[in-house]
Amino acid sequence: MEIINSINDFLSTYILVALLLGAGIYFTIRLKGMQFTMIGEMFRLLVNSGHKHDDAADLNKPTEKRISSFQAFVVSLAARVGTGNIAGVAIAIVLGGPGAIFWMWVVALLGSANAFVESTLAQLFKVRGDHSYIGGPAYYIMKGIGKRWYANLFAILITITFSLAFSSVQSNTMAIALKSSFGVDPVIFGAICSLLTLLIICGGIQRIAKFNEIIVPIMALMYIGLAIYVVITRITMFPHVMALIFENAFGFNQALGGTLGMAVIQGVKRGLFSNEAGEGSTPNAAATAAVSHPVKQGLIQTLGVFTDTLFVCSATAFIILCSGVFDSGLTGIELTQRALENEVGSAAVIFVALAVIMFAFSSILANYFFGEANLRFINPSVKIRNLLRVCVAAVVMIGAIVSLDVVWAIADITMALMALCNIIAIIILGRYSFLCLKDYRRQLKEGKDPVYRKSVIPEIADKTECWPD
Repeated sequence: MEIINSINDFLSTYILVALLLGAGIYFTIRLKGMQFTMIGEMFRLLVNSGHKHDDAADLNKPTEKRISSFQAFVVSLAARVGTGNIAGVAIAIVLGGPGAIFWMWVVALLGSANAFVESTLAQLFKVRGDHSYIGGPAYYIMKGIGKRWYANLFAILITITFSLAFSSVQSNTMAIALKSSFGVDPVIFGAICSLLTLLIICGGIQRIAKFNEIIVPIMALMYIGLAIYVVITRITMFPHVMALIFENAFGFNQALGGTLGMAVIQGVKRGLFSNEAGEGSTPNAAATAAVSHPVKQGLIQTLGVFTDTLFVCSATAFIILCSGVFDSGLTGIELTQRALENEVGSAAVIFVALAVIMFAFSSILANYFFGEANLRFINPSVKIRNLLRVCVAAVVMIGAIVSLDVVWAIADITMALMALCNIIAIIILGRYSFLCLKDYRRQLKEGKDPVYRKSVIPEIADKTECWPD
């Protein structure tokens, strides 16, 4: 464990953070701050994203099995919004102080540029699957860079990390929450959760999307609404909380040396690993959407980063800081539960447990899809896909009843390696997203609903099979 933790700390604290933040700054400059200037367009697209007839490449084909832009958005949001938004933010505040929240916001604003680039590339290089589109880093690495071994490496890493390791961790978190709040036997829960997982994932991305389309927005809105209630009831505390965040963020009036460094490290790490911008996971969901221009889904996925960090993570932060219990000695989900119990009453403990269950279960479904899309890239065999489904159901069962310290630590390493593979790829291929955005803006100025055509980037026309000539 000491060796594993040392490797993990080195990869995540130094190499990965530097690369992801550096890429965020670079893309923000090259894209001329589109994550700020095009927020109105993002919301406009999200409002209209429930339609499935937006695909200019296949207008004459049936639409009932296509994935809408909104469904792709909530599948990726399901992977982003999980137990880390409730427990992880609490840990960041305990270890890094209230200032960690400010740096978490900074990372979201910069990292959203990474999210735009990787999701636009996923759309640009997507391919047709059985009933929907498929794509992601493995596909744009293969088609854009032309290195099969590189693409296979990414596909293997994301399958191990998300479909297997992270699914077992999510299951473990749900089992703990149910046992502590309702006294449910972990073995019984594991069996039920495993069966439900199998029933949904065997229906493919359509069934996963439909489930997450309902659950994720409802739970996220309820959780954010609860945070707003806490802020309103403690409105006199709010100016003090904001002052506390900014003072700690820049090291003003600090009592202990090194506090500023911990605030930066914890805020950056929590922001990066919560919103997953640049890691290479959410492009797998972004690629499935039927849209008329790659930039449309890139903009919507950029909004997903803001939703995860600026809304859901901030909701947890405000609940904890407004309640005044962040220095109580508790950490993780227990700290969030205590804060809500102080503000709302004992029923809040049950609500947090239910929120964790819904967020974690939706994450398991999204994580499975990431593995399926990448296994299909390596080997399209249906038998391989069915084997993955059985393995996911098994790790969900195992995760509910065993301690997962080693599994979680190894998953952190594979996730860091996966993110390194992706960030290098999007830096190499980023110029294609710049050209796509330039074409999108030109068509908007002309009063058109933007439609991408292969002629926009002739050098990769033969590699972008899902777009019209």
